[in-house]
Amino acid sequence: MTERLQTLSGLAPTAKLPAYDRKQLKSGILHLGPGAFFRAHFAPFTDAALAAESGDWGIEVASLRTADVADHLNEQDGLYTMLIRDTSGTVAQVIGPILRAHVATRDPAGLLDRLEDPAIRIVSLTVTEKAYGMDTATGGLDLNHADVAADLANRHAPRGVIGYLVEGLSRRRAKGIAPFTPLSCDNLPSNGAVLKRLVLDFAERVDPPLRRWIEENVPFPSTMVDRITPASTEATYQDAERLTGRQDLAAIETEPFTQWVIEDHFANGRPAWDKAGALMVTDVSAYEKMKLRMLNGAHSLLAYLGYIGGYEFIRDVMDDAALAALAYRHMHAAARTLDAVPGIDLDAYASELIARFANKAIAHRTYQIAMDGTQKLPQRLLEPASEALAHGDRAETYAIAVAAWMRYAIGEHGNGERYELRDPRAGGIAALIADIPRTGLAISAALFTLPGLFPAALTAHRAWAQDVADKLEILIQDDRLPLF
Repeated sequence: MTERLQTLSGLAPTAKLPAYDRKQLKSGILHLGPGAFFRAHFAPFTDAALAAESGDWGIEVASLRTADVADHLNEQDGLYTMLIRDTSGTVAQVIGPILRAHVATRDPAGLLDRLEDPAIRIVSLTVTEKAYGMDTATGGLDLNHADVAADLANRHAPRGVIGYLVEGLSRRRAKGIAPFTPLSCDNLPSNGAVLKRLVLDFAERVDPPLRRWIEENVPFPSTMVDRITPASTEATYQDAERLTGRQDLAAIETEPFTQWVIEDHFANGRPAWDKAGALMVTDVSAYEKMKLRMLNGAHSLLAYLGYIGGYEFIRDVMDDAALAALAYRHMHAAARTLDAVPGIDLDAYASELIARFANKAIAHRTYQIAMDGTQKLPQRLLEPASEALAHGDRAETYAIAVAAWMRYAIGEHGNGERYELRDPRAGGIAALIADIPRTGLAISAALFTLPGLFPAALTAHRAWAQDVADKLEILIQDDRLPLF
């Protein structure tokens, strides 16, 4: 059996190694949610920053739920392999900033101790949109969210991300310790502002003086993150072993492109991410909106059409010339809803996105991208669609995308085979469409009433709503029939 990746010694010459002394690292960052995207984006940026400028910015990670990734990282002394794939080949890079991993469900007190430690100056997050416990209708806390309700009832023994952040900040305030900077890296519009709003909402409910202290002392920078990261497969682990000479159960794969835009507002320093290629700005909103609407919106469009049409990967969808052309049309429609983005040519950006989606070396499953649709649709598709209609645009590609999501939400292939929606509101969706005719008009009318999802600007626009119903009817009749 091949030896496990546990040290940098003796690795195959094809492996790229960290360009700094790991023994000199000390913990400065605690990251919540050590999933594949963190390992393909945040950790490599920090790896490169440490190579450019050393400092006390080693990373501890914590999983709030499952233990697998944390256990694998601990077994490997925090080391793992990032495979960068394109059509010219695969590069294996061993990433080194992670010092240890925690599992909150096993040792919640230990995680709270780390949040309280003055050495931890940044607490970063990639926990997915649904973990925030936000009420999409009000923008505040969803008091029915399981973690939010549990943490409000027992604030000193949290289990959710907002509860942990508030309790960690509360302990620091009580002991006169400077606050950490919470840094959201999730795909949410104005993610820092969202995180701040939820933290303040929670703190106000449990300790109003704490709320005021947080508002006065704790920055919440927003970020825009971008790197396509498929789920790891057996091929990922096999290639990592082949290119490093070691077995690696935490290996991930990704594309060559990576982008990070960060609002440069931190309470107590940060790594030299700018020297690793991150763009430090005063306001990330223009970049964020560009990415959400052009990249993520087109990705969702392709994922829903692709999945119901029988395509496993985005790269396969892009082999369909009509669907690739539709994605390009949608990107340009999304660009019309944007203000100028400093330093970005939107036409060139769209062309770059098309090339990235078509990368044959990246196996990004349509079913993976399709999950959590009710969390993603508002910022990716529904808000820009509303703006497009308000400016006299027909918003046709948005109607196609929404119809494709609705067809996906039926949860059944054309042959009658069922599939899981993997959406936090799957139960509500199923209840709305359970006993109604399987027609585009009936299904769309029902799903338009899903509480808090579709803005009135869309549902009250008769021509656009009818367009959605018509396109959904086509998809119900024939999953793979082109709509354009």
